[in-house]
Amino acid sequence: MRFPLEIFEIVRAAFPADKPVGVRVSATDWVEGGCTLDDTIAFADELKKRGCDWIDVSSGGVSPLQKIPLEPGYQVPFARAVKQATGLTTIAVGLITDPFHAEQLIEEGDADLIALARGLLYNPRWPWHAAAQLGATVEAPPQYWRSQPRDQKALFGEISFGQR
Repeated sequence: MRFPLEIFEIVRAAFPADKPVGVRVSATDWVEGGCTLDDTIAFADELKKRGCDWIDVSSGGVSPLQKIPLEPGYQVPFARAVKQATGLTTIAVGLITDPFHAEQLIEEGDADLIALARGLLYNPRWPWHAAAQLGATVEAPPQYWRSQPRDQKALFGEISFGQR
């Protein structure tokens, strides 16, 4: 743990104090004898003492021996545990692709933020679609205004453009 903490201290010292610095961690290796959630919580606590502002909690990907139960939100329990134990601003990941699921995780305090990787790679307009499903609005450049779905008249807020 000493080496990554020293690296973090160097980064924190070199980066402006008024800017947040965070770390992405693998909460468990999913293999016998590997990194555990308890190890990660201890590491996160040490990061917090050194000025870490947020932690992105992922897991796995290090061994072909892993047996990972893949399902939506499968890594959220790790993020929740780190957040509860350390109080660090926490980012959850793990096949979170449904806007209602993401919103529920935030509302229930499982994490402070949700990181989307595959969902955004597949659908770069995921945030717009999520906003539409959740009844929210987004800002969009005028050239996109005509793309607003007919059943989502308020997606881009109160906009108006000329008719042909």
